[in-house]
Parts: sequence; structure tokens; C-alpha cells
Amino acid sequence: MARTQRSETVSYDGPSGGWGSLRGIGRIFAREISSPAALRLLNDQNKPHGFMCVSCAWAKPAHPHPAEFCENGAKATLWEATTRRCTPEFFARHRVSDLRAWRDYDLEQQGRLTHPMRYDPETDHYVPCSWDEAFAAVGRELRRLAPRDVVFYASGRSSLETAYVYSLFARLYGSNNLPDSSNMCHETTSVALKATIGAPVGTVVYDDFSSCDAMFFFGQNTGSNSPRFLHALQDAVERGCRIVTFNPVCEKGLETFVNPQHPTEMLTERETRISCQYHQVKPGGDIAVLLGMCKHVLARDEQEQTHGRAVLDRDFIAQHTTGFDAFETFVRSVAWSDIETASGLERGAIEAAAQVYVAAERVIGVYGMGLTQHVHGFDNVALLVNLLLLRGNIGRDGCGICPVRGHSNVQGQRTVGISEKPELVPLDKLAAMYGFEPPREKKGLTTVDACKGILDGRVKAFIGLGGNFVRAIPERKAMEEAWTRLRLTVQIATRLNRSHLVNGTVAYLLPCRGRSEEEQAVSIEDSLSCIHGSTGGREPPAPEVLPELAIVAGLAKAALPPNPRVRWDDWVADYGLVRDRLEETYPEYFADFNKRLFTPGGFYRGNKARERIWKTESGKAVFTVPKQLTACGFAEAPGRLSLVSLRSNDQFNTTIYGYSDRVRGIEGTRDVVLINRKEMARHGLREGQIVSLVSDADDGVARRVDGFKVLPFSLPDGCVAAYYPEVNPLVPLSHHDQRSKTPASKSIPVRIEA
Repeated sequence: MARTQRSETVSYDGPSGGWGSLRGIGRIFAREISSPAALRLLNDQNKPHGFMCVSCAWAKPAHPHPAEFCENGAKATLWEATTRRCTPEFFARHRVSDLRAWRDYDLEQQGRLTHPMRYDPETDHYVPCSWDEAFAAVGRELRRLAPRDVVFYASGRSSLETAYVYSLFARLYGSNNLPDSSNMCHETTSVALKATIGAPVGTVVYDDFSSCDAMFFFGQNTGSNSPRFLHALQDAVERGCRIVTFNPVCEKGLETFVNPQHPTEMLTERETRISCQYHQVKPGGDIAVLLGMCKHVLARDEQEQTHGRAVLDRDFIAQHTTGFDAFETFVRSVAWSDIETASGLERGAIEAAAQVYVAAERVIGVYGMGLTQHVHGFDNVALLVNLLLLRGNIGRDGCGICPVRGHSNVQGQRTVGISEKPELVPLDKLAAMYGFEPPREKKGLTTVDACKGILDGRVKAFIGLGGNFVRAIPERKAMEEAWTRLRLTVQIATRLNRSHLVNGTVAYLLPCRGRSEEEQAVSIEDSLSCIHGSTGGREPPAPEVLPELAIVAGLAKAALPPNPRVRWDDWVADYGLVRDRLEETYPEYFADFNKRLFTPGGFYRGNKARERIWKTESGKAVFTVPKQLTACGFAEAPGRLSLVSLRSNDQFNTTIYGYSDRVRGIEGTRDVVLINRKEMARHGLREGQIVSLVSDADDGVARRVDGFKVLPFSLPDGCVAAYYPEVNPLVPLSHHDQRSKTPASKSIPVRIEA
């Protein structure tokens, strides 16, 4: 496997998976659960008629493994099923201002929330209240506010049924302010794919992984963020598929893997080498890499034409695409020296990767936030589309583009109406079904726009359906200060987190059931656009804890005038009725929804781009031309470094399960900055030294995080890496993708101060 060699760096010598994965699960099991019933719970995870994992959004196969869960999926389930309880007595003992000094991990260690709570500013404590009191108070506040001043945020964790009802609540109220966690991670995907192929989601289905000849990974950490994907990758490699990876960080899951479900592999510790080439591209250098690969493809096509053969699929290009001539002209004009400088890779390395592409008949492009979270993330994704279009690798079996989503139903929420863009929602149909006039005049607020509105005082209220919004967003210091000026904050949650400790004048913390506790069947959509039924049934942590849908309906009934066409109580009593409404609203996706709910492997909701029907303005797939060779959005400067934010092996999004990043060899702390030995010498740093990271954005705003330990790590020159969300205070709110407004957390301009 071709990759940069490590030398005297922090690292992990073992494979992804294997015994380390089982020990990681066992550690959480011993800490969170006192009953062996949890083993039966894990056995039902991601199984037909079982419950769908609340961790990542990876596909659930029709023929599941005996244990169809990964290390992080098991941690998420055990975290939800914990025997710990965060009761009113806990809040009586601790002032909210004191709790703000606690670590994120320690807050969530208090366990499941058990009662609806109201913040009392006089005593600085949360105090218990009844559900009727909470609903009435929130409804009263919402009736006093202008709809444009209220934000309805969704985290990506709730079911399709709850998401549909929540989005309907917002629009009946008169607001399009429906940002969600997609705004923070994959909104660039939705914008770029919509513009280039006419579909805002990936085109790959699960069976494509069993027939592709090559896969190209860009900025996606499969081993930690979607480990069950490794089964498909292992099978693909063993039948001869070649995998090439581009990532500034050497991620263990795309290097080697031992399958914990294969006894022989576990006993012999036989590793499968996943990537045949691994290239540590500079942060933001993917545009240059992709241009270099396209340059090689065009050159090889010229060579093959002299022998009467072709590399390009010219029939496909002529029939199905537009913009090729301009793109070809641009690619030929770019010098290899500029590509090498922008990517940090040598021409030979890029050409070696491109030759794998040329030799493969069927290719899948896989990517994560390493492409989307840049100032020019749109161009990253669009260039990957260009590469695939050159040889007709979209719209055939075994081919396609595959963005790997993070949260378990974040893609599905967008499908059923959680969107700040009214043009993406069937408003005419909603108007006819429910007898009201939806807001149409302007787009709602994205996550970035909502933050700006809170900072300047335009936003007056925030309702959060799950998540840890204040901890996840950029510009955290300024945002926390502004947050307390909100009139109303409502948080629907399972466990205590930092966002619950920064409150508006009127604030409620409302405990909801987890997916494994849902008494009725619910549904979710995975990264590959398949819809799955999920059945829970575990006892909730307390009788007072309500399902999410019941909480949303209770808030809506209290805030809105009665509407005989909107059957809140009936929907709470029977989620199947909500699925009937979904089918009526989106018949193209949800025909026979209730009948197909528990289709093994899920039922595919379809994708026109997969059928080579391009829902773009031109009616064809679009070749785009970038305006720059780097996605960073800032120039190199003396002393300036590009900071890459990371998730550890012991976290999911903002949830911290512990302090063991096993697959990077980092134990006991998260306050670290990773940097290669050459950069350490250049900046006069020594291993173990405590430093500060300081913003180097060109906006004059002082931002810093202190107390970070220097650790040597295999990274490209000119960059450092540190954990999210600890480095969020360094991300300017203005530092986002130009088209989607996704925060650019994978290339943040910083300096190191000793």
C-alpha cells in the first residue's frame, strides 16, 4: 500500500476492528449497563423488525450479520440504554452556571433525563414542571413572536414520522426556518449534486459494492464514522476491487481491517489491507488531485485513440452531459507544477491513482466531510462528479457517487420537509391537504444564518429537536454570550449536554424516548436512500418521558389555532396515519409506505440520476469548472497552518463516550494538537509541550483555545489536526462553503502559540 511512512509519531499498530473494537464495546457496556438484557438489545439492532441504530446512517443489508452493529453503533445504543438517571434531584443540587464548567463527557455521564424541566433564572436551577405547563408556556411564547424570528432546528436523529410532523408544525406556524445538522456537514452535497446531476443525494445502492472494480475515497473516515461499511469493503477487496484513498490523515479503517465477526480472523489476527494506495493530500488539495486525475484520463484517452481505442465514454458525454468542452480546455491549461503545489502530492502519485480509474470498468466515488467542509467544498464535490462523468460512471450498476452521511436519519429528514429552502418542499400539496397558506416569500435560515440572527438579535426563539447545537456550531464564545439574549429556548433531548446550560429568558428541557424505546414502529432513511422500519419497545427511563412525536404534537397544539385537517392526537396514537400523510405528500418516494415498511434491507425510494434522468436546468449532467485549485479559501502565509478537525474513535458528533482514540494511539485526553515532526521543528515545538491554537483568519477577531498538548503525528506539511468540537471556537462564522454555507471545519487558518 502506497502511503507516507510514519516515523516516531503517535500511532496505532493494530488494525481497525478486531479485539480492540470488542474491548471498546465492553468498556462502555461495563460502565453503562447493569443488565444482560442489553445483549439482547444489541442483537436486535439493524435487524428486520428490530430497531435501527441511532449512530451513523450506513445501510442495513437485507441479509444482516449475526451482530449487525459496529463499535460506535453499540456505544450509541448502550449510551441510550444506560441505567444512569439525570433526575430533578440532580438539578436541585447543581446550579446551571456551575454545570457549565463541567466537561461534556461528565454532563452526559449523568444519564437519561427523566422529567420535563423549566429553567428558573431567579435560582439558576432547572426545576420540574408538568407537560401541560411546558406546552402551555411554550405555546404562549410562540403566539407572541413573529414566525420569522423563530428557529426550528432538527439534529438528524428523529424518525421520518416525527420529522414530517415537525416540519409541518413550523410551516403551519409560518416559518421556513428549518435548519438541521445537514447544514453543518453535508449541505454541500445537497447543493453540489443537485446542481450537477439533479439529485441532492448519492446514486449508489448496496449491491453496487459487490460489482464495482474500483472505489476512490476522499475525506471519509470509515473506521470510526461508518464501521459496518468495512464489511462491504473487505468483501470487495477480496474479490479484486481496488480502493484508493485521499485523506490528510491516515485513518486506520481504510488501511487494515480484522472482522470481529469472523472467528478465524480474530484468532489468527489476519488483516485485510483495504487501500491499495493511500495518499495524504494537503487539506483543501482535493480539487487539484481531481484535476490531475482528469488530466491523466484525458492524456490516456489521446494515447488510446491512436490505437483505435478510447478511455472516455464519448457517447455518454455527448448524450447525457453539458459543459465538457469548457472543462477539457481548463484541465489541459492547468500545469502539473501547480497541481503538485496545491495538492502536496507528486505527479506520479496522482497519475498512479488515475491509472486505477482508467483500468476500472465500474467505479464508485465515496466521500465525507473532508470534501464538504471547505470554503470551496462545492468545487470538491463537483470535481468528483466530473471525474465520474468522464467514463460514464453514474447511472450504471456498480458505479456512482456515494456521500456517506453521518447522523442516522439526517438524509431522511430532508426528504420529508426539514429544509429551509421552500422550493424543495411540495408547498402546494401541503396547502391543499391541510387548508393553509405555507410561507413561500423567502428562504428560511440555514445554521449559519440562524447563528448570525442570534448574534444580531433578529432571532428571538430556538426550538431544538435533539442535538447539541451550541456546542456544534462555529464561533462558540460569541454564540454562547448571544444565546442568553434569546426570549425562548426549548430543547428536546435524551441526555444532558452543554446546549441545555445556555438558556434564553424562558427555557424548557423536555425529555424524549430513544429509538429503542419507541412503542410504535417508526422509519428512517439511510445514506443509500433506503427506507427502514424500526421497532423498539424497551421501557423508557421514566414514566414521564414522552415520544418525540408526542412532544412535537403537544407544542404544536399549544401554539397553533385548531385545524380539523391536522390530526395531532390521532397521529400520536397511530404513526401509521402519519405514514399515510407522507405517502400522500411524497407519492414518488413512499408509495405503499405502510405495506413496505419492513422490507428486508429497506425499500429504495429511487433516484432519477441513477436512471440517467437529470433534473438539472439543462436536463443533462453538468461538467463544472473551478475558479481555484485549493478548497481552503485562504492563502498560505508565514506561520499560518491549516487546522483539520477530527472525531475520535470514542465519540459520535458532539457525544463523547470516553477518552480513548485507540485507532490513533491517543489515550486519556482530547486536548491535543497533532503535527508532523518537520512542522514541529519549523515552529520550535517539542513533544508534550502545552500550546494555544489561535485563529489566523483575516477578519481581525481574536479567537483561541488553550491548553493543547503537542503530539507528533503523520500529517502533510503545513497543517495540524485537533478534535471537534473542542476547536469550534476557532471557526469564524463567515468561514463556510460559498454555495451551501456549510462551516469549513476541515481547513481552518490558525497559528500556534507556545
